[in-house]
Amino acid sequence: MADIGVGVGVGPYEELTFDAEGDVDGGRREAVARIDATDLVVFAHGWNSDRSTATRLFDRFFAPFPGLVGPAVRLGYVGVVWPSIRFSDEPIPDFDDRGTLAEPGYGAALDPATRGALGAFWPGREAELDRVAELLEERPESEAALIEFGALVRELAGVDAVDAVGAVAGSGSALGVGVGVPAMFAEDALSVFRAFAEALASAGGPAGDPGFTAGGALRALWGGAKEVLRQATYYEMKKRAGVVGERGLGPVLTGLAGRRPGLRIHLIGHSFGGRVVSFALRAVPDGARYVKSMTLLQGAFSHYAFADRLPHDKGRGGALSGLQRRVDGPVVACHSPYDTSLKLFYPLASRMARDSAGLFGFDERWGAIGHDGVQAVAGATRLDLAEVLRAGLPGSGCVSVDAGSVVRRGGAPSGAHSDVCHEELARVVVAAGRMGR
Repeated sequence: MADIGVGVGVGPYEELTFDAEGDVDGGRREAVARIDATDLVVFAHGWNSDRSTATRLFDRFFAPFPGLVGPAVRLGYVGVVWPSIRFSDEPIPDFDDRGTLAEPGYGAALDPATRGALGAFWPGREAELDRVAELLEERPESEAALIEFGALVRELAGVDAVDAVGAVAGSGSALGVGVGVPAMFAEDALSVFRAFAEALASAGGPAGDPGFTAGGALRALWGGAKEVLRQATYYEMKKRAGVVGERGLGPVLTGLAGRRPGLRIHLIGHSFGGRVVSFALRAVPDGARYVKSMTLLQGAFSHYAFADRLPHDKGRGGALSGLQRRVDGPVVACHSPYDTSLKLFYPLASRMARDSAGLFGFDERWGAIGHDGVQAVAGATRLDLAEVLRAGLPGSGCVSVDAGSVVRRGGAPSGAHSDVCHEELARVVVAAGRMGR
């Protein structure tokens, strides 16, 4: 039997570790296959994570499970670790000792830990990153400096300056990833920075912090410039999460089910981890019954992902159209109105990544499943958390659960996006998997 993992207080626990191409650590895959369990809960972390943060997330979220499941259930636990990036100056509720979360001190400069993480994310680009850090520290009131910063971010993101001029994003690849050049790299840098600075102000940044002041002097745009740097990593993480899910986690689960035909698998994903576990369904064969539930915690992907027909384009479906039927149980999307990352920045970044004709204003095309739940899926159910805890969940299909009663804490810029470690949400997973007492 597997032991309790280092830093994780439940067991048996193992980790599945993937690289950016979805290749799995073979030794860890074998360790997972040896877990003696009737039910395996598999949790993929989100994009704003390093290894330490991911382990703490798994430990905190899994802690209530032993006391929630019935006597016939032998639980095994798996953490899915994939290469993401941690902006360490953005606080996570319960994880960061920063005092009041409403005043996190998130400003324009890069802290040393974030600078180090960017160096690992973009290896061999030390000169560009040093200059980026210098500009964010100094925040010169200069159009030339802001334009230089935009060019540096474009280079880091691998966008050619010539191709960026007038580029229009394409319709998407087989992995659901947009092709072409995102508008945030193709449009006028000052306009893009201003759009993100205004979004930061809407997210509740402290008054007077130049990172949060909308409009006005050029110095006020550096907070928006830093957010574009974050979104450049978002642009890569969105692609990577789909690859890890479809080419990595999905095939591993299929192989595991072949070796352990009676094993019941329950998928959980936070933020882009929701994208990881959802895209894993592409590797689940039609008619398979080993994935028994899927719970998305503040999922950072389109609320139309499971739709057969997009409301604004009846000729196309979502990137995961119909794949909820590969889950032999419910697909549960927990959402919260207090998640400003998904309320403000996800639609802004998604619009900029897919539509270079315009940067401002929002419509429902760009909404996230973790903001308002599953949309445009016939028969989908909408419940609030209290109803689920009282009466349970439907046995199948898409279910949107308003979790705003507990997912509500967090500072700017992401709000409650990472406020997911609650026993109530563990109870949702148990109810979805029919594992309760």
